[in-house]
Amino acid sequence: MIDQEKIRKAVALLLEGIGEDPGREGLAETPDRVARMYGEIFSGMDADAAEPLAKVFAVGDSEMVLEKDIVFYSMCEHHMMPFYGKAHIAYIPDGKVLGLSKLARTVEIYARRLQLQERMTGQIADAVMEHLSPRGVMVVLEAEHMCMTMRGVKKPGSRTVSMAVRGAFEGDSGLQERFFRMLQM
Repeated sequence: MIDQEKIRKAVALLLEGIGEDPGREGLAETPDRVARMYGEIFSGMDADAAEPLAKVFAVGDSEMVLEKDIVFYSMCEHHMMPFYGKAHIAYIPDGKVLGLSKLARTVEIYARRLQLQERMTGQIADAVMEHLSPRGVMVVLEAEHMCMTMRGVKKPGSRTVSMAVRGAFEGDSGLQERFFRMLQM
């Protein structure tokens, strides 16, 4: 549960720490705005992927399903700076498919936490495997990290790509290749 009052106090201290006056006109409401913003961008802290992944529909045999270009925004746990990009998720149904928005909702749940991209990739794959029980799942995230763009090495435009494969995708380079071909469509 997000404690708005603690966030407000922390932001006021942060402003003082960088030499600002938290009471000046432009900053007087900043602690409250940041607390509300954190309530939104960290809303995945208390959310469970089981909820969106419970909405399934029965199907006969089905081929690979790919939901691509799911835009996400998250916060890196190392510097508390944003990283953002796209998620691509494919699964091979085993008698049931998800409602179309459910993969995007699952991405949002894991993105709205202090996060590592590599962990988030695996969490999405594991949640789909656990709650949908497909024959396999493959998740690829590509993201730009502001900690590499605004500070440190200052390399805007560099992207980090992470991948998780589960079930039928593991060790099957043909399926993985098909996934990447479908991404190009």
